[in-house]
Amino acid sequence: MSPSSSPIDDTAFILAAGFGKRLRPYTEEKPKPMIEVDGVPMIDQALDKLADVGIDKCVVNTHYLDNILKCHLSLRSKGPKTIISHEPEILDTGGGIANALDHFAAPFFVLSGDSVWEDAAHKNTLQHMKDVWNPNRMDILMLLQPVESMTLTKGVGDYDLDITGRATRSVDRTGAYMWTSIRINSPRIFDHAPDGPFSYLELLDEAQRQGRLFGVVHEGQWHHISTPADLEAVNGRKANAQKRA
Repeated sequence: MSPSSSPIDDTAFILAAGFGKRLRPYTEEKPKPMIEVDGVPMIDQALDKLADVGIDKCVVNTHYLDNILKCHLSLRSKGPKTIISHEPEILDTGGGIANALDHFAAPFFVLSGDSVWEDAAHKNTLQHMKDVWNPNRMDILMLLQPVESMTLTKGVGDYDLDITGRATRSVDRTGAYMWTSIRINSPRIFDHAPDGPFSYLELLDEAQRQGRLFGVVHEGQWHHISTPADLEAVNGRKANAQKRA
């Protein structure tokens, strides 16, 4: 794949409107993106990593316990600057981004507020994605985690990759890679999107049909924080490593 021939927007998008039902009771009094991993809210970790690759602003959609999240973001002392896109009625993973498209003039990063990952040694994951992005070939570039590398949380085989990096969704979920929700996408994929709520999966499938869905394999660790057991396993990994040492 060729290096990027066009810039990535300096504004990103973080999905943060969901209810986090499977993570209860942790999410009964705070939204999922504010749950702490290694003592730092997950959304802060995502924002800090976006700042490291030159992202100046970030649109954050809100719905569940939105006032708590908005207050937290307003107290951040460092960038990126956050722009709230509140959803009185939740718009799902596709509709929420489409609702904020006016903020984007170029291909942009989309992350989930519960994205938790560790870069491989000597490699910045988001910068690597920027370097790989090629708008002449791609509408969506996903970060994919090898299922075999997921030992702390359960991996599901969402996608396979061919030798060119093109991605194919594994309908029976037996693929080699799990979708991390970290991606770069072109605004053009929303040109024919429906009004109101819809799933981003529809856009992934359309990009695949057009041969414009690509993936890069994450060489570090990515953690799927879905349940209390997931959270406790990830937060306990360092303490367990020290016990074994």
